[in-house]
Amino acid sequence: MSAWEYKVVPAPTKGVKARGIKGPEARFAYALEILMNDMGAEGWEFQRAETLPSTERAGLTGTTTEWRNMMVFRRACAEEAEEFERELLPAPTVEAEPEPDMDASTVQKREEHDMPRVISHSADGADEFEHARSTVAPKSLGPSGGETKSPI
Repeated sequence: MSAWEYKVVPAPTKGVKARGIKGPEARFAYALEILMNDMGAEGWEFQRAETLPSTERAGLTGTTTEWRNMMVFRRACAEEAEEFERELLPAPTVEAEPEPDMDASTVQKREEHDMPRVISHSADGADEFEHARSTVAPKSLGPSGGETKSPI
């Protein structure tokens, strides 16, 4: 199956003057001829001409639809792409990193945000986690403003 790449360019809107070419139709045809020959020299094959809508601004808040004439060209993709073979990469290996030493403020932050912590690593990658809320009771302020442990 062939793969194609496409290029869409605006069609000329004015004719091009040249020696021996007279009349607006002939000048316009010559402008098309130049464009198509330039694209053909680069390996592009003409497919079709399309008239497509383009929404554009008109004033500060308005929009208008302008119709644009476009020319569609195509060419076969480079042979290197056809010769490309997919290669599956090996699965990444996950190495367990030891949990860094934590000071009291880090432990407190972890408890406040209910962040899970790893309590054991297994070779098959199924680590066990423990939530701070399930192991340490939240702190609350007592009537005197001092910290007391909640009865949970």
